[in-house]
Amino acid sequence: MRTDVVRLGRLSGERTGEMMHFLSSMRVDRCIADADILVDIAHVMMLDKQKINDHEITKQILAALLELHDEGIPEEVFDDQLEDVHAGIEALIIEALGADVGGRMHMGRSRNDEVATCIRIKLREDLLKQMAALLKVREVLIALSDQHRETAMPGFTHMQHAQPTTLAHHLLAYEQAFSRDFDRLRDAYVRVNQCPLGAAAFASTGYPINRDLTARLLGFDSLVTNTMDAVATRDFALETLADLTILMANVSRLCEELVIWSSSFVKFVTLDDAFCSTSSIMPQKKNPDTAEIMRAKTGSVFGAYTGALITVKGLPMSYNRDLQELTPNLWRGMRDVKESLRLLIEMLSSATFDTARMKEEAGKGYSTATELADTLVRNFGLPFRTAHNIVGRAVQKESLSLETLEEAAKDLNVGISLVGKGLTQQQINEALDVNYSIALRKAPGGPAPFATKIASEERKKQLDADSALIDERLARLSKAKEDMIADARRLVA
Repeated sequence: MRTDVVRLGRLSGERTGEMMHFLSSMRVDRCIADADILVDIAHVMMLDKQKINDHEITKQILAALLELHDEGIPEEVFDDQLEDVHAGIEALIIEALGADVGGRMHMGRSRNDEVATCIRIKLREDLLKQMAALLKVREVLIALSDQHRETAMPGFTHMQHAQPTTLAHHLLAYEQAFSRDFDRLRDAYVRVNQCPLGAAAFASTGYPINRDLTARLLGFDSLVTNTMDAVATRDFALETLADLTILMANVSRLCEELVIWSSSFVKFVTLDDAFCSTSSIMPQKKNPDTAEIMRAKTGSVFGAYTGALITVKGLPMSYNRDLQELTPNLWRGMRDVKESLRLLIEMLSSATFDTARMKEEAGKGYSTATELADTLVRNFGLPFRTAHNIVGRAVQKESLSLETLEEAAKDLNVGISLVGKGLTQQQINEALDVNYSIALRKAPGGPAPFATKIASEERKKQLDADSALIDERLARLSKAKEDMIADARRLVA
């Protein structure tokens, strides 16, 4: 196969193998090779529709492209000497059909708008897969929360016992965070699914092309209208990587808690053995390696975003070859998130929670002291700050008995007697009860079983709506592809 399809006219001189490998994007172009065939088919169909190419030329080119679509792209296309998959496919077509036929496939088009279109086609598919994986993560979290509405556990601020909560409340907090991650990817999809094809190198083309037609054939929602912006921008990739970075930060936070919770001095959760390893020297060890690697993958995604951002920083309009180095970061970030979400779903689904151990810790560290202060306010009309100070002083004395509270009130010179106001030890004990404290917190979004039940029902409705959105977008893309391939086959026939 000829390897000089692009260089033949303007350039001469031999390149070393090292030089060709350095300039080649073939390693990552495998990700967009199938998309490139679709772009070629749409472009050739448009050239035919606009009578830019003769119909007999169209039939021959489409037949060759459909064979690649059906049978797969041969390995020879990915030769480093060809620089990229676009030139590789064109060289293959020219070799098969001759220059007079195959050489007409690229009319009115540049590799600049071609690669930008291929990246967007591949990325929109990957985005929908990531969003579908997020739906599964959220579904697991909601299902677990339904099982643990009554499971009391300590809540923490500053990693210190703060107030008792429920495991359902804790899990729904992560579900809500992942729901926002879904929303960000959903919004990014809108800007990804815009078609740059027809921009050519950057100044469009003098041929009477129809950009709206190719956009429709390829399932895009709209055009990137300005042709210079169409080939030069990669902000859609940066936005996606930024969203994935935030998503992985949330994954990392959850993994951090699973690592802590599975430790022998916390013992809140037991991870399935499949997600753990043991020590090569210490036979008793069970290490939460999968969660730890996910934390590390977060750094990898952060790095992919930073690398991509720095690549485009300072690039003048319009296309620059630097952009070739952005794409590997995009696919690396997508791959690490995809792998992490898949394993996170399985790790959460197979985890078991020690509800007795959680309940044991729920009331430690005077975690119900806030409810005691609130009781003094509600039952005896004290200002909250006064009640807060009294309870705080009693905690300092390491006792929340009636006697200690009365003594604390005297120490602070608040001018009241709690006993005189009718406070009893029974009221104190009730306020300090973990279940009582949780049950009172039934405002929307609170930890009470009543509140988490309502929250779960609301989140399931949102999950259904988000799932329907994914199904609708996947169906639209699938139909556009099926219709285009069917039309191409009719043209050939």
